[in-house]
Amino acid sequence: MTAVPAEFPVAGLPGYPAGMETTRAAPRCFRLALLALVVGLGIAACSKEPAALPPAPAAAPALAGSESCRACHEDFYRKWEGSRHGRAMQVVTRRFVADFLAPREEPLAVAGASYRVDLQPFPPVLREDAQGGRVYPLAHALGGKNVFYFLTPLDRGRLQVAPLAFDVGGKRWFDATASMVRHVTETPVDWRDPLLTFNTSCHGCHVSRVETNYDPATDAYRTTWAEPGISCETCHNSAVEHVRVFREAQARGETPPVDPGLLSYKGLAPEHSSETCLPCHAKAGVLTDHYRAGERFLDHYSLVTLEDPDFHPDGRDLGENYTATTWLLGPCVRSGQLGCMHCHTSSGRYRFEGEEANRACAPCHAERVANAAPHHRHAPGGPGSRCVDCHMPKTSFARMVRSDHSMRPPMPAATIRFGSPNACNLCHADRDAAWADNVVRQWHASDFQADTLRWAGWVAAARKGDFADLTAILGFLADPHRSPVVASSLVRLLASCPDPAVDAALPGLLDDPDPLVRCAAAEALSARGGAVEALLLALDDDLRAVRLRAVAGLAGVAPESLPPPQRTLLEAVTVEYLASLAARSDHWDTWHNLGNWHLEKGLTAEAVRAFERAAALRPDAEMPLVNAAIAMARLGDRTAAEASLRRALSIRPDCAPARLNLGLLLGEAGDRAGAERELRAALKADPRLDAAAVNLGILLAEQDLEEALRWCRTAYELRPGSERYAFTLCFYLREAGRMDEAMEVLREALRPEPPAPTLYELLGEILLRAGDRGGAAEVYRRAAANPGLPPEVRAAFEERRRRLGAR
Repeated sequence: MTAVPAEFPVAGLPGYPAGMETTRAAPRCFRLALLALVVGLGIAACSKEPAALPPAPAAAPALAGSESCRACHEDFYRKWEGSRHGRAMQVVTRRFVADFLAPREEPLAVAGASYRVDLQPFPPVLREDAQGGRVYPLAHALGGKNVFYFLTPLDRGRLQVAPLAFDVGGKRWFDATASMVRHVTETPVDWRDPLLTFNTSCHGCHVSRVETNYDPATDAYRTTWAEPGISCETCHNSAVEHVRVFREAQARGETPPVDPGLLSYKGLAPEHSSETCLPCHAKAGVLTDHYRAGERFLDHYSLVTLEDPDFHPDGRDLGENYTATTWLLGPCVRSGQLGCMHCHTSSGRYRFEGEEANRACAPCHAERVANAAPHHRHAPGGPGSRCVDCHMPKTSFARMVRSDHSMRPPMPAATIRFGSPNACNLCHADRDAAWADNVVRQWHASDFQADTLRWAGWVAAARKGDFADLTAILGFLADPHRSPVVASSLVRLLASCPDPAVDAALPGLLDDPDPLVRCAAAEALSARGGAVEALLLALDDDLRAVRLRAVAGLAGVAPESLPPPQRTLLEAVTVEYLASLAARSDHWDTWHNLGNWHLEKGLTAEAVRAFERAAALRPDAEMPLVNAAIAMARLGDRTAAEASLRRALSIRPDCAPARLNLGLLLGEAGDRAGAERELRAALKADPRLDAAAVNLGILLAEQDLEEALRWCRTAYELRPGSERYAFTLCFYLREAGRMDEAMEVLREALRPEPPAPTLYELLGEILLRAGDRGGAAEVYRRAAANPGLPPEVRAAFEERRRRLGAR
């Protein structure tokens, strides 16, 4: 929610507070606003009692261990044991050091410190090259295909990614965090940051059956895991019963019965077998901590799509995205014919190496594989002659090489427009994208790049808050044949679009056949507010990701106000929501979201405590401090609120929400100069912050009406569907004597017949001043006929129409 002037009571109309005559009193500003940056799940509705995070779910089934598979599956065991899955994490042993690592004589500088690698004597360590510098043992190694990252034990049970990593191909050590610098920041994170804490961020895909055992009271871990690496049972589920039954049958000399309990991928549809791969190969939000192979991905995770700046607007990788989103973007996967295990074994090995590469595509593209040269137009056997060369080109990030799994053809036109990579120029690095685009257009008569350029242009613009092509975007979303990944990306981006047409379009997407789109629609509607009936219906969705996104928009709904079936459903999904938070109680956003939940329910003191907990877990996050300030102000502690906002600004001076709320706080305290300064700073940081614009306009109205009008008009243009902004702008247009402009804005605002009595009231009053009694009577007639207004308000407008002598 953002800060806007209070909606003003209509004088003399029943059901509205008396004492202020709307057409004569100026709009008020300086109401502290909740600018909640909801990270993860959002806000949920529940009872009036403070929420406690529920206990963890019941213990998972026991495991037999991968070694138990060996007796019957020796060949598979050997292939798995040496695979990237089997060695996703390894204990650093003497053999490991001898086989994989190389010494480094000179220290390496990392963020103002330097570290020396000592591989001998065993165990290997990093030595901080400073007086009294610490020694960091290299206990575990992650990865190994391109890079080895190392874990070193820190205090309170933390396993931290060490500051130096090892380049496998180059046989050299390097600064791990510097290699991870993204386009969104120029500064590497500190290597001790929670983002690089194994227990917090990266445990689930490198070990099997991990239990973080985090204790919020002590902020400490007692993390355990069943096996390092991705075990057999990670993908096939517990083998305890399987092993018991087969061993007993063998002992009796009997044929074993039908396999009890193990997940087999034989006969599974591609989309179902691939879902087991997604938890480790997707950039996603975590909803639970108890995913089991064979379960649906979106019951446990929420997929990140192209709204994230780690993707180029056309869906090519920019940062690290872990494959799934680009995979789902591709036409081969969308056809329903291709699954992960067509090209990969369950242990992650590639099935089609070297000269066999094109066989991967043969089942669906037999003719092109058999007669490939006219299609690829490169020398047979050379670069560009394999399908993957052009359709799965390799790029790198943080020294890790990845293939483009969207399998789309090269699109140099997208390189020209968005800077995304294309296969042509990855090989022909001495030529530019314009050359490549010209060649592609000569080879292909159809402009196959046009569709991608169109939707990628919308994504790029929407990321900047530009929705000029909204009509085309909404038309695309209505097309049943559009890409679900692109659609969900656009829907999430539309959450910040002020146009009322978005509010009309989004509820229908809650019934979309694709779960990604339903999830995005619930998320966007929750962020925008309103659409309560649609979100209540979405609580019955069969996917947890959709339900949890929907409940985030129902914080203001009192369960006791609902019919029994809806109340029961809301309470049940709220339990799911709190359980989801409990799964990540070591993450700052869990406590931030819990603070938002408390704040929306009026549990303000509890909200402060939750926000403070979030700030303690993530001291460089400014938004918990902003929302804590709002809660403190509601408790009447404006001194603490101001201190919290100034602390947020010390972390990020250009934080527009902090500037806005500080301006509102100073305005409420009577410091008009300070309020003006902060509101202007907020608009400098974010020119599209409509709440800052309207409040600045109200603040300036007494001293500079023309500038005030400019800011009020800016707010209205940024959010044209806002009845409050329309009222504020027209109020000051009337004060400036610009009646025609005021009437034009009011007529535009009233065209959809909104339930906004103040707008009808103001337009009627302006028409009466202009001597147009008939026009005023018509406005009152429309108000009296508006079904969105309370009956007593409609009756009052009808009485006004009658008094004017209208029929």
